[in-house]
Amino acid sequence: METSIVGVGVSISDRFRTVVEEKVGRLQQLAAKAQRIDVKVTHRAYRNGRVPDETVELTLVGKGPVVRAEAVDGDKFVALDLAIDKLAEQLRRAKEKRIDGRQHPRGAHFEKGSGSLTGIDVQPASADVLKAVATGAVPVQAEEDEVYSPVVIRTKNFDAEWMTVEEAVDRMELVGHDFFLFVDASTDHPSVVYRRKGWDYGVISLTTQAAPEEELAS
Repeated sequence: METSIVGVGVSISDRFRTVVEEKVGRLQQLAAKAQRIDVKVTHRAYRNGRVPDETVELTLVGKGPVVRAEAVDGDKFVALDLAIDKLAEQLRRAKEKRIDGRQHPRGAHFEKGSGSLTGIDVQPASADVLKAVATGAVPVQAEEDEVYSPVVIRTKNFDAEWMTVEEAVDRMELVGHDFFLFVDASTDHPSVVYRRKGWDYGVISLTTQAAPEEELAS
């Protein structure tokens, strides 16, 4: 498996490269189809006297979905260990799901009458959650050394992917995030699955309505 290592605000020593190669060997047993792993080390210094830290981001690229994990520590070697552990755990869980799926076929089914989902442990978002998202009332936690600003600092654009709710949950687990954006293959609606307590998940979908005929005529 090919390994790429880059540093942002920090130099990458030969010792660190050697340790990365040794650690990556653990992942090859769990991700035999992986073709490349990208390792990004970012050094962050703070103006408020806070001790600098190192963030290690791992991105595993192969024939299947991209798998990501990251960790932060004052020592980049410790951060690397933590990130490797996270990535290995995500790969193990994905492998267990594949085995369980072959032994116990599963699939999500949308009940049009009741609006409920069966075959997967997902609960529709509550009215309060939908209202909070629609009105922008979802709380935002700013960084310790930053003053909150409504200006968007970091944006990402991705190509839309059509998949089932169950596939979206699996992809969310692989990238290690608390939510995942997708287009629901059964409804063609932009949707997001998100992590609730424990192994419980939620899903929010956007629906569109055609404009009234008088508005179209005008």
